[in-house]
Amino acid sequence: MTNDDSSNSSFLADVLKTMQDMFAQAMPGNGADLADGLKGLLPDGIATGDLGEWAKSSTELQKMWLEFVTHQAKQAAEGAAKGKNLLDPAQWLVISQSMAKQLPQGGFEAQTKLAQDSLALWKGVAERFVAKATGGDAAAEQDAELPIKDRRFSDPAWRDHPAFALLHQNYLMLTQYFQQSVKSMQGLDKEKRRQLQFAVTALSEAMSPDNFLLTNPVVMKRTVETKGQNLVRGMRHLITDLKRGQLTHTDPDAFTLGENLAASPGKVVYETPMFQLVQYSPSTKDVYEVPLVIFPPWINRFYILDLTPKKSFIKWAVDQGLTVFVVSWKSADESMADVVWDDYIRSQIEAIDTVRERLKVPHVHAIGYCVAGTTLAATLALLARRDEADKVKSATFFTAQVDFEKSGELKHFIEDGHLDMIGKLSQKGYLDGRYLAATFNALRGKDLIWNYVVNNYLLGEDYPAFDLLHWNGDVTNLPSKWHNDYLRDLYRDNKLVVPDALSADETPIDLTRVKTPSFVQAGREDHIAPAESVWRITDHFSGPLEFLLAGSGHIAGVVNPPAAGKYQYWVGDSDAPSLKAYVESAQEHPGSWWPHWLGWLERQNDAKVPATGKRKPGGRGDKVIEDAPGRYVKTR
Repeated sequence: MTNDDSSNSSFLADVLKTMQDMFAQAMPGNGADLADGLKGLLPDGIATGDLGEWAKSSTELQKMWLEFVTHQAKQAAEGAAKGKNLLDPAQWLVISQSMAKQLPQGGFEAQTKLAQDSLALWKGVAERFVAKATGGDAAAEQDAELPIKDRRFSDPAWRDHPAFALLHQNYLMLTQYFQQSVKSMQGLDKEKRRQLQFAVTALSEAMSPDNFLLTNPVVMKRTVETKGQNLVRGMRHLITDLKRGQLTHTDPDAFTLGENLAASPGKVVYETPMFQLVQYSPSTKDVYEVPLVIFPPWINRFYILDLTPKKSFIKWAVDQGLTVFVVSWKSADESMADVVWDDYIRSQIEAIDTVRERLKVPHVHAIGYCVAGTTLAATLALLARRDEADKVKSATFFTAQVDFEKSGELKHFIEDGHLDMIGKLSQKGYLDGRYLAATFNALRGKDLIWNYVVNNYLLGEDYPAFDLLHWNGDVTNLPSKWHNDYLRDLYRDNKLVVPDALSADETPIDLTRVKTPSFVQAGREDHIAPAESVWRITDHFSGPLEFLLAGSGHIAGVVNPPAAGKYQYWVGDSDAPSLKAYVESAQEHPGSWWPHWLGWLERQNDAKVPATGKRKPGGRGDKVIEDAPGRYVKTR
């Protein structure tokens, strides 16, 4: 370990120790004290004699957990210098030595503000409970509302008892203090500051009082009411998840592919070691002449676009008269150890050519979602270089990035150590999809990790039947060689926007050669592919392009059927010099953007033909492989 590495690890340990000490001071002094305070929370007729022992045990468990969290973070810091343990969020705190040198600056002001906020907090809580205890009117009590609000503490139990009110308000105040300290810290470049902010947020979320039995009044009350059965159910959930090696978000038995998910009728009409090609049965007498080929991201299952019938983009597109094909990527196994960038681009071209040959048409419309949209852009550039651009009549991009300079929170995972770790975790040539799922969950830890820890492990609640969460947990393995190249060449080095810096199938890639009419959709609240990053495609393509900004994020911004009547979208000047200028020029429209996209597609070619022959997959003389959704999407 170098001197710099040792200093960084020492600095991280100091930061974590400070966070632990300050959070610990916000926690109750001992179990018995809190047990006395809990009497008002207990239902009538419940004895409290044993509660002190329960609380004492819980305090010990909490102390053990906090010590474990700190130990793991410290170990991650030490391991980060050696390229180990880099999945732990604490690794993102290991930054340059200059950070430690800059830490004292502004400390007095920050500590002064913390002291002032602490006094204000105590005053606010005291005023609220004095007003309540003296029988003040509702308006007076409302005026003394708690100063910091967070939906994790929305249950009245967090507000109605002074101990818990002070506890969670103190925690929220300390969290704000640490986050503000990062913002005001001098000598950090923008990227290192973002990494530190991410790490502080992750650790603060892990230490939230609602994550622990003793410091969560809702869990304590549930435990007494059920005589501990909630903890028994929670332990059962925990053991099941530990066996799976993955956090459960939804009832695993609620959905079956081909029955109540991915159930749109169709056939698998073509298959390779990389993908299956699914063609969907028409529901209209006539269909558009130009077929549609959808390339979903290979990091997820394709049925995000074919959830329940009411949410299915595929079904909706078929009902509008489109002949729809979808590529179902194979989840990686040992046979795909040597799969790289070229193989996915060749597969997209192969799918396009297969549809053209099958339906005897000169070209197709293509959709690329997320990472498959990135690859579609490269495919279009390659076809342009080969004078074969006319194979694609139009291209649509769902939340897809080609310029990764402003690519959002996933950039926290592209340090050399993390890339090396992926190689170590991929001994058989593929990365287990559970690691990627953990990465995406970490981006929204409060919603996708700790919320379920509280509800399913502590409260012992049953899992809901939620189609989107079922899909989210249906992980896909990735070819490790290609995944590493993708993170290194695109996310880290941003080579795709440098003409001829990358090649595929022995053909240099230059995005400025792409003149295919393109429709680009971005999500206003997308944290995986930020709208600002998606917008950058307008700087690189040379052909006609329409940009659309949808409400919501990476999934709900795309999967927003018209019948739902949700969200909105904005249409502005796609030639604007920046996304900000686009938004200023844009007009807001309520509901789904799908019909607007269909209108754009019709303007490219609105000719129709009868839905006969191979437009109906599996008809007379048409040899197909199997029913949709096919085997690949079901392979684990």
